[in-house]
Amino acid sequence: MPNLILIRGGGDLASGIAYRLHKAGLKVIITEIGQPLSVRRKVSFCEAVYDGEITIEGVIGRLAAPETILSTLSDGEIPVLVDPDLTILSSPLSILCLVDATLRKRPPETGLDTVKLSIGMGPGFTAAKDVHAVIETNRGHTLGRVYWQGSALADTGIPEQVLGIRAERVLRAPADGKLITHGDIGDHFDKGDTICEVEGIPVNAPFDGSLRGLLRSGVIVKKGLKIGDLDPRDDPRYCTLISDKSLALGGSVLEAILSQKEIRKELWD
Repeated sequence: MPNLILIRGGGDLASGIAYRLHKAGLKVIITEIGQPLSVRRKVSFCEAVYDGEITIEGVIGRLAAPETILSTLSDGEIPVLVDPDLTILSSPLSILCLVDATLRKRPPETGLDTVKLSIGMGPGFTAAKDVHAVIETNRGHTLGRVYWQGSALADTGIPEQVLGIRAERVLRAPADGKLITHGDIGDHFDKGDTICEVEGIPVNAPFDGSLRGLLRSGVIVKKGLKIGDLDPRDDPRYCTLISDKSLALGGSVLEAILSQKEIRKELWD
């Protein structure tokens, strides 16, 4: 039976991590909630929960059940399970490492003794207390650093800048209710065009750009929830590419895993 890396969360950041570990030859499984709300759906393995499978840069993520995990892995694919409570940890599977990439910004329910190596992505975790290692997710000179003591930088709540635009590029729900979309990821929108609406309240493009991310039409949202991402670079190719940040963090997770001699031995020896 192979030794596995479990990634909690299948959003774009978690998917970049899963992709990089998979390409490095590790056996990765992903757990998700029943109705994921990832904005960058074209690069999020959690979309397999809705569609049964998704291909991201040539790697297939497939919705799986506990009994189909090993066969999915044997096919060279990444199993995606609906398992918000991590019941898979009590299964006979050999899970060496747990990566919490949900970005919930709060400590996990699991303890340090649950797996041989637990890694928390971003703020909300304390290394050597509720996880073994914490990885910095905030852009800057410390992005991707692995901490074995202490915590990552606090969440600033400020979106990353793209061509000088910050908060405006993030689309948020104007009210509670059902989201109805008027376009798809990759579409171009001129300033003022209606991208989507919630309970009849339109969400218009604040500038010209390509829609880099958008929640599924029909989902129920809360006022203020991030529902979309408009890219002023206006290049639809970026909509289907894993971000530089996600890939960088995948490298950091790989570093944390391979820095542990006993885990290296179990992965390949």
